Amino acid sequence: MSASTNLVALGTIVRREIVRILRIWTQTLIPPAITMTLYFVIFGKLIGSRIGTMHGFTYMQYIVPGLVMMSIITNSYGNISSSFFGAKFGRFVEEMLVSPMPNWVILLGYVTGAVTRGVIVGALVLVIALFFTDLHVAHPVTTFLSVVLGATVFSLAGFVNAVFAKKFDDIALVPTFVLTPLTYLGGVFYSVDLLGEPWRSISLVNPILYMVNAFRFGVLGVSDVPIATAFVVMLVFVVGLSAVALRLLKRGVGLRS
Repeated sequence: MSASTNLVALGTIVRREIVRILRIWTQTLIPPAITMTLYFVIFGKLIGSRIGTMHGFTYMQYIVPGLVMMSIITNSYGNISSSFFGAKFGRFVEEMLVSPMPNWVILLGYVTGAVTRGVIVGALVLVIALFFTDLHVAHPVTTFLSVVLGATVFSLAGFVNAVFAKKFDDIALVPTFVLTPLTYLGGVFYSVDLLGEPWRSISLVNPILYMVNAFRFGVLGVSDVPIATAFVVMLVFVVGLSAVALRLLKRGVGLRS
């Protein structure tokens, strides 16, 4: 396929994904916004007023970047896993596989749609946060790159989950038993410097910790880990998961019957 044809194919997948997100906005956009509002009220206002400052910021200001990133990665993951598994369940994924469309176009189209949902939800959560506290973005470029890379990592992870899933229950297993624990142990609500051993060392192998801290550095200018390390970790996951996803598409694992 020519570059122009690939572009048309990519645009078609992305447009379908975005239309899907907006068509069922009461399921894709509103619930996470409500959930994060409750987090702000309970953790930021009620508990935060008793904790005091953290790294020179109020507790509410400190947890906002973590909660925004948490909403971005969970919604990116959830969007692509449900959407691509829906394509498998509806049997129209086979039409894409037998078409002359390259595998990277299929993957990029679904990932772009998932990242778009993550960014939209993250923006909504950030706007809601401004009703509770004041924020000034310290490093806009770092903020933008951390959002895109973090959303991409978990979009790719969600894609791999959808490829192997055999029923809708399989889609919920990873978010429940893997993603949620990693999120709560990823420094969203606290600084890992407060943890004793061995929990601090365990937290340092959690990829979400690096995503949260990269975004927190972009917004507040503080981080528990070196920013260069955080971006290296995210880039390694992007490259590794992309290679795995493309390999699975090429072999048709869980896709052809």
